[in-house]
Amino acid sequence: MSDVEADTDESSGRVYSPKAEHSFPDEKLNAVLEFVENDPEIQTYLEAQNVNAVARKGYNDHGSKHISIVRHRALCLYDLLKRAGVEFNGATQQGLEEADEAVIVALAATLHDIGHVVHRDDHSYYSIPLASDELDRILPEFYTKPECVRVKGEVLHAILCHHTEEIPLTKEAGVVRIADGLDMESGRSRMPYERGGRGINTISSQAIENVALSEGDDHAVLVEIEMNSAAGVYQVDNLLKAKLQGSMLESDIRIVAVQATSNGDELVERIEL
Repeated sequence: MSDVEADTDESSGRVYSPKAEHSFPDEKLNAVLEFVENDPEIQTYLEAQNVNAVARKGYNDHGSKHISIVRHRALCLYDLLKRAGVEFNGATQQGLEEADEAVIVALAATLHDIGHVVHRDDHSYYSIPLASDELDRILPEFYTKPECVRVKGEVLHAILCHHTEEIPLTKEAGVVRIADGLDMESGRSRMPYERGGRGINTISSQAIENVALSEGDDHAVLVEIEMNSAAGVYQVDNLLKAKLQGSMLESDIRIVAVQATSNGDELVERIEL
């Protein structure tokens, strides 16, 4: 990625930069991120979890690239919400510090799909024991034993709630849930599409050109989605809408999707959530 591309991604709420100024204490988060990104066991899991999802089931990418996108967008979303004064409850109710909110978000985003190594179906449930083992390695590097237990519980809660009927009970979990749905651009569906996949998830992903996060006028966060055809409505109105509902952040996030090009398909020009 060039410096120009990196700057563009940062300004459009797509990339979390440890060197930038943030609206929350970020020192602990940045140390945890450095550990995770250089840990060979975690990185192997992120590669291995894509085998069942893509090679065997033909789903969209759920490996290292997906995890990177979700974690970046989760942290950018969290940053924007904090900037607007949105109060989070997960870490606070556990007696943890504000700095631990971002750690919970980042670790849950990193490990939320690890259960794919067992099976794509019901993967969020398989993610719990596997993520638990990884957290037992990671957290003692940064926390005391009592803190480890509390942070671990919050991370596992967010993982469980990202893709199941379980409703998030914390805004940290809500951020991870929504960020998972924000990875919807055409690049994510490239692998199954090139292999002949033509399911609704793949076709609709091909219709999404760009997703950008920014400060909203009447909401804490504005999510702007550019589509090249009406097929993208499935991603927005079916998948992302389901992620937003019950996230505890519905009143803080405005989602606007616009058909960016004219190609004879004028069924949808603009939808809002």
